[in-house]
Amino acid sequence: MIQVIVRAIDILEFVAQHGEKPVQLIRIAENAKLSQPTTANIVKTLVEKNYLEQVDRKTGYRLGAGAYQLTGNLSYNQNLILSAKEDMEELSKKLNETCLLGILRNNKRHILLTIDCDQDLQVRARNIAEVYQTSTGRVLMAFLPPKELDNLIKTIGLPAPTVWPKIQTREALDKNLQKIREEGLVKTFSPNHVVGFAVPVYKNKQVIASLSVFIPQSRFNEKHEENISNLIKKTAKKIRDKLSNGST
Repeated sequence: MIQVIVRAIDILEFVAQHGEKPVQLIRIAENAKLSQPTTANIVKTLVEKNYLEQVDRKTGYRLGAGAYQLTGNLSYNQNLILSAKEDMEELSKKLNETCLLGILRNNKRHILLTIDCDQDLQVRARNIAEVYQTSTGRVLMAFLPPKELDNLIKTIGLPAPTVWPKIQTREALDKNLQKIREEGLVKTFSPNHVVGFAVPVYKNKQVIASLSVFIPQSRFNEKHEENISNLIKKTAKKIRDKLSNGST
């Protein structure tokens, strides 16, 4: 057996026994019968791979998104949905437009929650879409760790000119993804005459989802754009605060 893999699995199993309750590093080390420096190195790798997440230095660690997605356990996403729902309803009401909460899964954008507006003409988004096709997918892609981003691009290739014009080289793609990270916002115009806005949703400095607003192009104007940009960023911050505080 490869000892470091066995130790990593032992650590994950021990943390999993505590559910949502964080476990301190010293307790993890004692259970694994390892020194704290050795344990810290293994835990750091598990955090980087999203199998653990650090709540804070004092309280310790709990299972991360990667562990829940690996097992198909929906509780991690349910906590995200509960944290986001009320603020998304408020955002949709203020703008009277459709709001979406999306994540990356199996190299595609999946919708976790949709809040519809009261307009006669509404945007209907597909539950699953290619990452390049939507503002949500592009945001989620932009904030992937470098290795995960490389693996994603190797799997799905570069975007077609009809999907994302002028982004047919890795250099052009990287430049645009860097711009998304700097601005913290994506705006897209789809061939179906829909304007999409998306921002990242953080939990403990890690992007775990994307919040989006979609509008028929016939209702879109520059004044509307500034209002949407401000409100969607404020809403994402409210969701981040709830997730970081562990409240729903």
